[in-house]
Amino acid sequence: MKAILIHGNGGCTAADIWLPWLERELRTLGLDVINVTFPDNVKARASYWLPFLEQLDADERTILIGHSSGAVAAMRYAETHRLLGSILVGVCHTDLGDSGEAASGYYREPWQWQRIRDNQQWIAIYSSTDDPHIPIAEPRFVAAQLKCSYFEFTDRGHFVDSRELPEVLEFVRRKLDR
Repeated sequence: MKAILIHGNGGCTAADIWLPWLERELRTLGLDVINVTFPDNVKARASYWLPFLEQLDADERTILIGHSSGAVAAMRYAETHRLLGSILVGVCHTDLGDSGEAASGYYREPWQWQRIRDNQQWIAIYSSTDDPHIPIAEPRFVAAQLKCSYFEFTDRGHFVDSRELPEVLEFVRRKLDR
């Protein structure tokens, strides 16, 4: 069983925010963890990121944990691939009127919510009402469509100010019964 951590766009890397901490903690649960910087990490285009996930062999024994654009990539990947589960942190479902987001290629086609649900055993979303980039209506809408576990905070912003994210670790621990 493995977890693949997917950072956001704008030049984010595998060494940013809580990703290295979560990588270490997930390894203590016995998971193989892939935490690498994705290609095209400034624009995070679907045409690069989705094939890269295939190269990493994300399959029905894989948990995808995505932050921001990484969460969007995880949803698109789950439309056509079976996964164990996914955790979406700071997720949205529209390009938010941003030309860079629009150019990423994730928002051109309608979302296949049922397929995203059916292709995995569980999904969790983490959001915050004070996120300066993602209006709270976005993750609330995604959670309603996916009928998944939803955790909303009031003081976490875009989940970039912390070097740890213990809530995600605890959720994985519970799901894996470890």
